[in-house]
Amino acid sequence: MGRKRNRKPFIEGLVIEKMASEGKSMGKYNDKVVFVPNTIPGDIVDVQVTKKRKNFLEGYVAFFHKHSDIKVAAFCEHFGVCGGCKWQNLPYEEQLAFKQQEVMDHLKRLGNVEVEQYYDILGSEKTQFYRNKLEFTFSNKRYLLPEEIASEENIEANPAVGFHVPKFFDKVVDIKKCFLQEEPSNEIRNSIREYAFENDLSFFDLKNQNGFLRTLIVRSSSNGELMIILSFYHEDVEKREGLLEFLKNKFPQITSLMYVINEKANDTITDQDIKLFHGRDHIFEEMEGLKFKIGPKSFYQTNSDQAYNLYKITREYADISENDVVYDLYTGTGTIANFVAKQAKKVVGIEYVPEAIEDAKLNSELNKIANTSFFAGDMKDVLNDEFISEHGTPDVIIVDPPRAGMHASVVETILNTKAKRIVYVSCNSATQARDIALMQEDYKAVKSRAVDMFPHTHHVENVVLLERR
Repeated sequence: MGRKRNRKPFIEGLVIEKMASEGKSMGKYNDKVVFVPNTIPGDIVDVQVTKKRKNFLEGYVAFFHKHSDIKVAAFCEHFGVCGGCKWQNLPYEEQLAFKQQEVMDHLKRLGNVEVEQYYDILGSEKTQFYRNKLEFTFSNKRYLLPEEIASEENIEANPAVGFHVPKFFDKVVDIKKCFLQEEPSNEIRNSIREYAFENDLSFFDLKNQNGFLRTLIVRSSSNGELMIILSFYHEDVEKREGLLEFLKNKFPQITSLMYVINEKANDTITDQDIKLFHGRDHIFEEMEGLKFKIGPKSFYQTNSDQAYNLYKITREYADISENDVVYDLYTGTGTIANFVAKQAKKVVGIEYVPEAIEDAKLNSELNKIANTSFFAGDMKDVLNDEFISEHGTPDVIIVDPPRAGMHASVVETILNTKAKRIVYVSCNSATQARDIALMQEDYKAVKSRAVDMFPHTHHVENVVLLERR
């Protein structure tokens, strides 16, 4: 007997009621929640369901009956296709309001955390061209839009350099102009495309794993320095040097021109040997008189202006005095640790990635900061009673963990320190709420402020001050 077919419904006239998580919006159909991307509250749409679960449905818009009254025109021609900037059609004030509400809902409902004072979300002055790092993918076949396929015309799938289509590893949108990074980012990418066409450089085949050009990373800093990293699938000295020499001559403002030969199945280059072709192997970012050295593998917040605002809020909440020992957990390249060091007696930073810790040490040396020390290792293994006994009991703890939040044993160790203040910086308020809930018996949540690092996306950072009861 054959398996019963699980038919997925087609929903007509669904009213989108409110924003939901992960950049989607939602409506109700037969007492079930329906999640629909690329919609905003007030839209009325027909939806083809693609995912059917016990408590919810998910699908895509097949037809718009009515657009929301608050909708604004998207500024990018690639809106709705490349997967970035999904909220372009939502006024920025509405974006901020939703992000603020989401943070509050997570803390209150998921963590049952009572915060004494919520402060208004800090929006970004720049809502376009705010990123300092972008990575583009080369593909031998550009993604064809559904309307192109439906036209049944003989349309060529020319090579592309751009962003992946969401949920498709082998589909790349050919980007003409991206509004995320200031020039010469677009000019560099488009010039490489033209050069490749003129000089017969092959683009990577993501399915069959062959081709020459693989990825392009463009990094910039607030003081105008520029790093370009080109990834090639295999070595071809003549073609590689020809392209790099072309970039060197056409864009003399490039501070660091680097390349990597990546023969692996995936695009990550953190484990690869990245080589210098021209200039220096790093650029510098500056913040409040401090200089931060950024290499090809270094992490730095991708919105420099909002990173500064985030760190100022963190420093204000930490309220560090000259006799305080500060622990900066998940310190990364030590940006926060070095930023607050002059207020403290001593700052101890811990981070999982050894290369990041070396960057943190270099940044302290570069800025002549002598009261920091940095240690590499898994937080739950490094941060223990012996470590604290050796390096001092913290008066203030700053934590900025990855999206998954903190391991329960790390939370337990933090509680055992009895630090007078904890400042929790998070890129995921849901896991932040979970972790703070574990600390509520010993700490009260005094204040919270969200910071919008990524306009036109659902992502938001949040800072919470915890004080010992």
